[in-house]
Amino acid sequence: MKNIESSLKESRTYKPNPKFASNSNVTKKQLDDLHKNYQNDSEQFWKDLAINEIKWIKQFETCCSGVAPYYKWFEDGELNVTENCLDRFIGRSKNAIIHISETNDKNIITYDELFVLVNNFSWALQNLGLKKGDRVIIYMPTIPESIIAVLSCARLGLIHSVVFAGFSSESLANRINDCEAKAIITVDGFKRNGKLIQAKKTVDDALALGCKSVLKCIIFKHNGNRIAFNHSQDIWWDEILPNKDKIVCPEKMSSEDLLFILYTSGSTGKPKGIIHSTAGYLLNCIITNKWVFDLKEEDIFWCTADIGWITGHSYVIYGPLATGSTILIYDGAPTYPKPDRFWRIIQDNKVTIFYTAPTAIRTLMKLGENLPDNFNLESLRLLGTVGEPINPKAWVWYQTKIGNSACPIVDTWWQTETGANMIAPLPGVTETIPGTCTQALPGIDALIVDEKGNEINKANQGGYLVIRKPWPSMLRGIWGDKKRYQETYWSKFKNKYYVTGDTARKDKYGNIWIMGRADDVVNISGHRLGTMEIESAIVSHDFVAESAVVSYKHEIKGEAIHAFVTLKDGYSEVNKKELAEKLREWVKTKIGSIAKPDKISFSNALPKTRSGKIMRRLLRNIARGEAISSDTSTLENEDILKQLQNIL
Repeated sequence: MKNIESSLKESRTYKPNPKFASNSNVTKKQLDDLHKNYQNDSEQFWKDLAINEIKWIKQFETCCSGVAPYYKWFEDGELNVTENCLDRFIGRSKNAIIHISETNDKNIITYDELFVLVNNFSWALQNLGLKKGDRVIIYMPTIPESIIAVLSCARLGLIHSVVFAGFSSESLANRINDCEAKAIITVDGFKRNGKLIQAKKTVDDALALGCKSVLKCIIFKHNGNRIAFNHSQDIWWDEILPNKDKIVCPEKMSSEDLLFILYTSGSTGKPKGIIHSTAGYLLNCIITNKWVFDLKEEDIFWCTADIGWITGHSYVIYGPLATGSTILIYDGAPTYPKPDRFWRIIQDNKVTIFYTAPTAIRTLMKLGENLPDNFNLESLRLLGTVGEPINPKAWVWYQTKIGNSACPIVDTWWQTETGANMIAPLPGVTETIPGTCTQALPGIDALIVDEKGNEINKANQGGYLVIRKPWPSMLRGIWGDKKRYQETYWSKFKNKYYVTGDTARKDKYGNIWIMGRADDVVNISGHRLGTMEIESAIVSHDFVAESAVVSYKHEIKGEAIHAFVTLKDGYSEVNKKELAEKLREWVKTKIGSIAKPDKISFSNALPKTRSGKIMRRLLRNIARGEAISSDTSTLENEDILKQLQNIL
């Protein structure tokens, strides 16, 4: 690795690969023209793209209407997303999905076959009485049937909400009740790291907490493990399918009809149900797959994201399928049965585009920096990263070892709320520097502002990252909570900008560097979690009186959780080491394993000002091993700082 480290110091700018540039979807001139067209007439810019990229049932007249924070896009148009993802590609004998299981079974589904499978399951859902606007929870691993479930909901106009299959029963129940889902689609169980995950039991436990809206639970026989079966509510997937193949006419959807709800953590305990509409979301998915990932007819695109996250929606399902591409999905752990699993899959399936998280890259580096040398990765032509900023060392290793020093890397910044990539390099065009997501894509007006909302033009001066003008795939709100939507994303600068919640700076070249979150949200392995949600889980334990959670930098995860805990009277003498382990398992049960604190400190009290406000800056200093940077004179009791530095 010495040569890689030295190359990082010698040259931080990577020019576009001429060979790649000669055949890229977007040339330098075309990129300049796109930016120019947007600046000259933003509405015409989006109108032209929407007409050319989307198959409409009824073409729109109005492009963008409304005022912040409630914009509408192409609102008088009609379409169905599945016609764009399936119907227009049938008859081509083209592979849609390549599925690799953890046990290395391989299943290939063509567009023609996927069309039939989606129509049959759509018929089954329709036959159960589900209708346009009903909400359906999907709690499944990333297998073909989960994609079939998503597309079947979209074909009928059902609003789907995919819940990551690692979330606990309590987290699942919260999401079911928030959107008042009428049905749940799940599996009996699935394997991770060779161990059985009993998904149906998690669903049963969630329903036992009181989910009165749920009428039916549809179970796909995936693993074959025995499950509890409630005959009044549970139905087997295969038993509701038609005896003969059916064709279901796709529901006519208004451009602004809701496509899905996706829950993401916020700075308060309750997860936010981000809502996305139909046409605008689809448009940004299509163009970013073409521009950023340079998708072509012959490509095999492997985005490693679970479908329970927005990346899985936009870059596993909707975007690639709407461009007629072949996607690879892997239903297993990245290091099972050996740390070389990712590289073996790429080699054996001739993957051409690989999109993963910096956390995965750092993990695989740690498990074997030279391990990729044992595999033929020459099929790769493009690499991508998502979920968090990638550190330069990992970027260079990724480009050198995985990309053979030839593949462009697209470091993408975006959010659940934005729907699609917002800031990213275009391969073959953009000069890249390890650690920056470079510049905003055409049609995205991103800027950095100070506390008063004034644009910062000085190089390397940090501020708030905001979006000035609306874009089609922007969130349409938070399910059932207009006030929270306005306060979270718009009120800080009085509706002048969409507030991303991230801080950032620009370098002298105009590249944007993401610095971190401005609110109390932590980013664990690319998954955003609200500190309040984790604190609430810890405090719900009988022994705990109070808790505060902060993040610190972690070599593998990007960020990790440090929980500071105060116990109730009468529990001060318990074994702290044992209790720390119990609290980790408690959080896992309440939220999921991704929320488990890596570090826990116990103290008689939390550091508070005399007015009762917790001094979180002090906690961050301790968690990150920094010198105490805040004035401690306002603390009620300065002696507790020593207690807090005792970490378990």
